Amino acid sequence: MPADTLLTAVRAHLNLSPTHRVLMEPIQKGASGRTIIRIKPDNHPTFIGVHYTLERSDNANFLPVAEFLTKAGLNIPQVLYDNVRRHVALIEDLGDEDLLSLKDAPFSEREPYYRSAIQQLDKLLYTRPPKDFELQPAFEESLYRWEQEYFFDHFVETHLGKDSSSLREDPMLLSLAKRLGATAPHLIHRDFQSQNLLLKDNKAYIIDFQGLRMGRQEYDLASLLFDPYMNHSAEDRREILKIWEDVTEEEPIEPILFDCAAQRLMQALGAYAKIGHQDRNDWYLEQIPAAVAFLQEVIADTPLEDSLGAVLD
Repeated sequence: MPADTLLTAVRAHLNLSPTHRVLMEPIQKGASGRTIIRIKPDNHPTFIGVHYTLERSDNANFLPVAEFLTKAGLNIPQVLYDNVRRHVALIEDLGDEDLLSLKDAPFSEREPYYRSAIQQLDKLLYTRPPKDFELQPAFEESLYRWEQEYFFDHFVETHLGKDSSSLREDPMLLSLAKRLGATAPHLIHRDFQSQNLLLKDNKAYIIDFQGLRMGRQEYDLASLLFDPYMNHSAEDRREILKIWEDVTEEEPIEPILFDCAAQRLMQALGAYAKIGHQDRNDWYLEQIPAAVAFLQEVIADTPLEDSLGAVLD
């Protein structure tokens, strides 16, 4: 059992006796193939325990990516103990406050954390992995097409109950995947959104980074800007872009940013529908209206509106 394996790990790490009391508290924000538990040994700091399977290929990347990002100076929780053979790790506990927890706070309260998050993205831009470092497959045309198929399968067909055959052959969507996949020049997180940014001491700490790969930096920026969980107002998005321009000293190229946003939002809608229906988690279904509204906004007055407008309506 994962909990038993994690209990053994924390006893070994702290050299605890078999009778030393250790409380274990499940953390609900788990992803496929992983068990995440807060571990509370008496008279010791708490840990986040992670037990993973190889059900998803990126789970095996967690520890090497954590080491790489730590050496690169990015803000991530410290790995305190790991046992690769048993697929367990003990991670620094940074608490429960993530960016999503500040959703209803005034932007002035969120601003330092967005600035910190964008500083992390900017640092990632200039970080180069060693040639022999194994990342997840780069964002190429085939991966963008996989995300689109995910959207067709789970959102269009399962959630909406519509036929997606014409969308699968739509030249504008094929062109979007080809256009975005033409270059993958930067390291990206791939799921850079409010639930994956923990907050501590006015800094944002990145979690769930095992999917690190080469891609377009605008994809991560779009994930932050058009985050359906946060459902930013247009004014808040302008403020986030101002921070981006201040930190990076450049403006994003709007057509590329909007292409990435459209792609990212299709992926998110596929995920919300899949988790909502297959795992019967209604909270993810509740995120769909915000994601649809964002997608309608970013494709407005573009050729993609002719492709997706009717199905989104």
